[in-house]
Amino acid sequence: MIASLPMYDRPETAAANNALWQSVHAALGHGPDTLNRDGEVWTHWLSPDLLLSQTCGYPYRARLHGRVTLVGSPVLDLPDCPPGLYYSVFVVRADDPRERPEDFATARLAYNDALSQSGWAAPQNWAAARGFAFGNPVHTGAHRASAMAVAEERADIAALDALSWQLMQAYDPFPKHLRVLGRTDPTPALPYITALGRDAEQLHAALRDAINALPASLRTTLGLTGVTHIPAEDYLALPNPASPPAPQPPN
Repeated sequence: MIASLPMYDRPETAAANNALWQSVHAALGHGPDTLNRDGEVWTHWLSPDLLLSQTCGYPYRARLHGRVTLVGSPVLDLPDCPPGLYYSVFVVRADDPRERPEDFATARLAYNDALSQSGWAAPQNWAAARGFAFGNPVHTGAHRASAMAVAEERADIAALDALSWQLMQAYDPFPKHLRVLGRTDPTPALPYITALGRDAEQLHAALRDAINALPASLRTTLGLTGVTHIPAEDYLALPNPASPPAPQPPN
């Protein structure tokens, strides 16, 4: 069986994620001894051997719904955010004089992935609700890389998963060169999933008990306070924006 928690896993959070999985494993009484950090996340998500993983809301609604079972949604430690939801923050360089995300409509938007809810869909849906689109995308491959691209003047604005941004602020040097200009509307947080046919309620209960059993310091490290149920329909109701142009290979 496969267990993976890839979405907020970085060297500084790895031990806390390991402890979370060990707590889930103890609550379940079965499953792999350790998290799988090898291979490609889509291979994990679509494997019939998947016991537990975490995906993003956009991949879930675009490709995974009907092929995996929804287990639950994390309750993240984010200010002014309802349980089970999250949002993106718009970050720009600290010395950029522009005052609104709308002022960056034709500027370079760094985005991590075309199927990222927080990095691509959320900012474009936010913009569409205000009558414009971010029209100059720069593909980076990761939220951290998007933030670095803005800090290093290879892009002008990025929409970052708010918890990823908190982790960058805690562990990386470059956020001192950036400032938050605004945030997107809250949407369902990154869902926990399992393979079709597995007992989602048992997994949900194990996750709940495991998070509650973690020391407070580890919950703080993970920015995680609990798990809740957000209906699949709430994920599926979000619009899918037009895809960005395919990234061009370097000359």
